[in-house]
Amino acid sequence: MQPEIATGDVTIQEFLASGFSVKDHLASYLSLSKAEVEQRLPQSKEDLAAMHPGAFDPERAEMFYEDTVGTGHLLELAAWHLSSADYIADTLRLQQQFAHGDVLDFGGGIGTHALAAAGLSDVRHVWFVDLNPQNRAFVAQRAAALGLEDRLSVHRDLESLPGQSFDTVVCLDVLEHLPDPAGQLMEFHRRLRAGGRAVLNWYFFKGHEGEYPFHFDDPELVDSFFRCLQGHFLEVFHPLLITTRVYRPLET
Repeated sequence: MQPEIATGDVTIQEFLASGFSVKDHLASYLSLSKAEVEQRLPQSKEDLAAMHPGAFDPERAEMFYEDTVGTGHLLELAAWHLSSADYIADTLRLQQQFAHGDVLDFGGGIGTHALAAAGLSDVRHVWFVDLNPQNRAFVAQRAAALGLEDRLSVHRDLESLPGQSFDTVVCLDVLEHLPDPAGQLMEFHRRLRAGGRAVLNWYFFKGHEGEYPFHFDDPELVDSFFRCLQGHFLEVFHPLLITTRVYRPLET
């Protein structure tokens, strides 16, 4: 039986100790032994990269993430969250500081931030949105295992939530995967309530040797993104030395 995350302020130590029991959750979801999970995690990044089709057609990006990556993304994300635990912990600290009310976790992957947000006393409900059906099923199972199923719901996209607005938007390590990140910013701007906050980061870089083939880095796309960001959001200072930033929407 998995330990529940008590409703209230989730401690960072719970994440640093086990990634919110992510290895146990993977073993259960994938019907693997704990030893098999341990064996597959180190190779998961290379396994996922091998699925990449080479030249990445922006118009097929959505189909790729929904239909192609399958459970491989679960393992790759889990390996990254565990190996980068100190960095992820700082993003959770930032979320603790700013998340409140109704929270959108957009492109939430394996659910680390959604689960942590659902355990915060200032949060009413978390909407976890992700194209990959395996991610959605995995996070729903994790939420149930941690006793958070009443505070978190899973959805394919924002179109399935017409009219839903949010007090907090969390979108981490996602925008660089989108063919129109500026358009996504504008959707966040429309959905954020007065006094809302957006917790965002991005990495528009394919790497010096193409080690990030899933990222978009076209200069015009990046320029459009920053023009949109600077025209519609104002940065809110925080003291953590990480790439993740916090914004409030400007009135237009």
